[in-house]
Amino acid sequence: MERLKQSDLARQIGISASYLNLIEHNRRRIGGKLLLDIAAALGVEPTVLSEGAEAALIASLQEAAQRASMSETESGRAEEFAGRFPGWADALAAAHRKIADLERTVETLSDRLAHDPELAASVHEVLSTAASIRSTASILAEDKTITEEWRNRFHANIDADSRRLADSSKALVGFLDAETGEAAPSGSPQEEVAQFLAAHDYGFSSLEDGAEDVDRIVSNASELVSAQSRHLARTVLDRVVRDSAQVSMTDLKAALTEDGLDVIALSNRFGVSVPHMMRRLAAVPGLDAGLVVSDRAGSLLFRKDIEGFTIPRHGAACPLWPLFQVLAQPGQAIHARVQMPSRDGAVFDCYAAAQPVGPLIVNTPRLVEAAMLILPVPDGPEPNGLTIQEVGPACRICPRGRCAGRREPSILSDGFGGF
Repeated sequence: MERLKQSDLARQIGISASYLNLIEHNRRRIGGKLLLDIAAALGVEPTVLSEGAEAALIASLQEAAQRASMSETESGRAEEFAGRFPGWADALAAAHRKIADLERTVETLSDRLAHDPELAASVHEVLSTAASIRSTASILAEDKTITEEWRNRFHANIDADSRRLADSSKALVGFLDAETGEAAPSGSPQEEVAQFLAAHDYGFSSLEDGAEDVDRIVSNASELVSAQSRHLARTVLDRVVRDSAQVSMTDLKAALTEDGLDVIALSNRFGVSVPHMMRRLAAVPGLDAGLVVSDRAGSLLFRKDIEGFTIPRHGAACPLWPLFQVLAQPGQAIHARVQMPSRDGAVFDCYAAAQPVGPLIVNTPRLVEAAMLILPVPDGPEPNGLTIQEVGPACRICPRGRCAGRREPSILSDGFGGF
């Protein structure tokens, strides 16, 4: 069977990657021409795919039976049930998957309500505005002696508060569900910046070659709604300007062709710090690389996703990441091979290094910033002495149970039960 990425397979057979993901997770049935196209692209017989779907159906039925606390005898009759009543079996399995999806959604949203400061502030804004409107309306309804001047003031207050309530409610809906938010703000300045960077594929060639400046790019960015997000975006782009002045993209591409993807060798070749080189490599067009930047407090300042390596959008990340190991020793570089808790056991090469930032001030702790470059593991033998380390995304969304670094239970169904 060919080793294809999900996005490549979807493009080859003419469907979206999201639809293919639904098929892969047995949430959409396939047959006819689509089944034949997928089988041809993968180089397998169509029966292999259809038989796999039947096995997934039986597994879903057995899982539903276990959730319903049925006996092992009843659970073992799932295959017989699917054979005798295929329609009812499909309906039951689909209902079970839907319930599981809804439970995960509720758990995730509950977790966000409890831990996300931006969401908590939005909810507080909605509740406080609604209370203000109710209080003003009560005064108008109960006090019949209010003068016309004050009555008009109260009406104006209700009008202003109702507009504020509409805006904050729309922002809250957009934060929880971007598809129904109707262009509502994304929920936080960091989210707006993330959307802005993703829209540019984390590369700004027009900025590096001088065709555009920072202010023009920021002012034309529809993703940057708030003043805070525009400030954060300018900070990111100012660093891009400084980094590219020392290592141009043209020179970096030539060096990659000559020396390959060796982070340490490249940083020595250009005479820049390792974190500097990581930032430049993460901006190379077509290079499959993720990047995380953290400050001394462990806050994630920058995220560039890579498929298979989950970087949390909110809250603290996994303390076992190499990113946090280097914060105590600026100047040290770490190369680690890590495995994320996923169905395919995705493994990545991570390079991490930290460096002091900002001015040196007497009797003041030096600010430190760490960066971690995340790369897919290349084909070939494993480097000598490099063992695979198990890490996760963040405790609340990590299913690894027996982990020395766990700070709190996971919202995933496995909880502390192990992976």
